[in-house]
Amino acid sequence: MKLIVQAVRRMFAVLDWPMLILLVVMGLVGMATMHSAVGNTDWRFADQLRNFLLAFGVMWAVALMRPAWIMRWGPLVYVIGVGLLVAVMLFGETSKGATRWLNLGIARIQPSEMMKIAVPLMLAWYFQRQSANRIRILDFLVAGVLLLVPAALIIEQPDLGTALLVLASGFCVIYFAGLPFKLLIPAVLAGTLALGTLVAYEDQICQPDVDWVVLHDYQKYRVCVLLNPGSDPLGKGFHTIQSMIAVGSGGLYGKGYMQGTQTHLDFIPERTTDFIFAVFAEEFGLYGGVTLLVLYALLVLRGLTITARAPTQFGRLLAGAMSMMMFVYVFVNIGMVTGVLPVVGVPLPFMSYGGTALMTLGVACGLLMSIGAHQPRPDS
Repeated sequence: MKLIVQAVRRMFAVLDWPMLILLVVMGLVGMATMHSAVGNTDWRFADQLRNFLLAFGVMWAVALMRPAWIMRWGPLVYVIGVGLLVAVMLFGETSKGATRWLNLGIARIQPSEMMKIAVPLMLAWYFQRQSANRIRILDFLVAGVLLLVPAALIIEQPDLGTALLVLASGFCVIYFAGLPFKLLIPAVLAGTLALGTLVAYEDQICQPDVDWVVLHDYQKYRVCVLLNPGSDPLGKGFHTIQSMIAVGSGGLYGKGYMQGTQTHLDFIPERTTDFIFAVFAEEFGLYGGVTLLVLYALLVLRGLTITARAPTQFGRLLAGAMSMMMFVYVFVNIGMVTGVLPVVGVPLPFMSYGGTALMTLGVACGLLMSIGAHQPRPDS
């Protein structure tokens, strides 16, 4: 009996209670918003509740694993993930113009999702192996290749939103490992030049016969519509315009729960997934939106606190990447809903409908809890 009690205590000891409380609160807010978005408790509401329970179970299972064991399996997870991405390119199923899924017979999976975790795992493992020696410029170049290979395969599908998150999580590992700022200067200059050119010559660059080479046509039009949503108000600009109207019409205090007219008159597209923040902002207003952002900020801050306390290089890099990945999720989603960023299909954490994204976030929170729970005692 004593052994059972000790085992139960160990199982609960891995849970990070400040993070868990934040996740429960956000889960309740997410389910309430989902109820309003669908108008009742239909199958999507029930599915989302099931997804939350599964994500919680996955989070707890990952939290029970020791970081050393997780690090040992990092390279294998990465290799399997890249292999599945190649399989998608060769044998994947196409839907709505994108080849992102792989049918394994018993299940239909989207391998690009696992790369949000596999890439930071691999890079953290790599830099942990190099930490015994002074990290050289060559090590950062190798890490860059490890990051760009899966990102390029995901962009080819095409899935710019997932590729963006994979690049962000992997870049955070490289940056936290000590990437010299001088190596970032060319990329920053190139990005600034490209953005300035786009803004200055929008009319000429956004013409239908102009090929952007690095982007697909639909991605090009999303960027152009971002600069001028009114250029296609009933087409590609419809999402942005309607979501901005919903967010703005909420005012300071919102229209009230279940009272959003843009939502319940079906003006907001994808209101249960990518644009669920527009539903929330319309009903709870500016104050509600700021409160939600504070909850996200506290979650990211808790993750960074675990990062700062991690006893190993691997733990610090992985925890930092998971924390910043959640930040990028929020930043990109709210940016595209409010018309600041182009629409790239990034869900809002713990709010948007969908099981795959919740599983990924569950694994990320589980990794943070594992790193936080398996730290040396202060008196050791």
